[in-house]
Amino acid sequence: MTASSHPRITFIGGGNMASAIIGGLLRQGHPPACLQVVEPWDEQRQRLAAQFPGVVLSASASAGQGEPDLVVWAVKPQVFREAAAAAAPFLGQALHLSVAAGITSDSMVRWLGTERIVRAMPNTPALVGLGMTGLFAREGTSEADRQQVEAVVRTTGDFVWVGAEQDLDAVTALSGSGPAYVFYFLEAMRDAGVDMGLAPEVAYRLAVGTFVGAATLARQSAEPPQLLRERVTSRGGTTHAAITAMEDSGMRQRFAQALEAARARAAELGREFGR
Repeated sequence: MTASSHPRITFIGGGNMASAIIGGLLRQGHPPACLQVVEPWDEQRQRLAAQFPGVVLSASASAGQGEPDLVVWAVKPQVFREAAAAAAPFLGQALHLSVAAGITSDSMVRWLGTERIVRAMPNTPALVGLGMTGLFAREGTSEADRQQVEAVVRTTGDFVWVGAEQDLDAVTALSGSGPAYVFYFLEAMRDAGVDMGLAPEVAYRLAVGTFVGAATLARQSAEPPQLLRERVTSRGGTTHAAITAMEDSGMRQRFAQALEAARARAAELGREFGR
């Protein structure tokens, strides 16, 4: 496939998520010359230049860069409106894919003047090709638009479509913020292992290996998590003692409250920065 047959993709913002997608596209054979990153920070542009030779880098969008087929908005919610005002005049009739938390597609329609908008909520395992992304498309997108977005997102891992935009707030709480919960539990398991006499590196290796193994088993099994849990929870045994302690402390309810706090904050970000 020639460079001209690949979509021209412009990234507004060159942080971790943009890097994850760019890396995935390059691994799939996307020509670097068909990828452009608009990143105002000199230091970050230098990092991107070293990491992705041949990708076109610029400090701002301009008419001389040509119109992209797809624009990926990888900016922080609080600067999205400002970035859109600066770049929109140079983006033509492109399809838009936003990975900015909270910013609604209604706000993007106002700022960009198009209905061809897909919102995505990815997570950081995309950096190693194991991301999980939630997707929502406005009615103004075509089937071809959705397929193009899927082709891009698939380079970073798995994805699911949701039918209502507000569901992305729940996706944010569950999988978007989810890696931090895993890391939090890994910290807690490591520290508990140290308290019980294990060396920190041994405790951490045991914890990480357990998460990887259990998640892989869950992914490959057609059985629900309750049944998988019950199979290692013999009544009166060690696992039963641990699960009982967690249930007695209200951990499940507290965890649900934590996810609800994340969901509420995602919705709040849209109201706060989407005006």
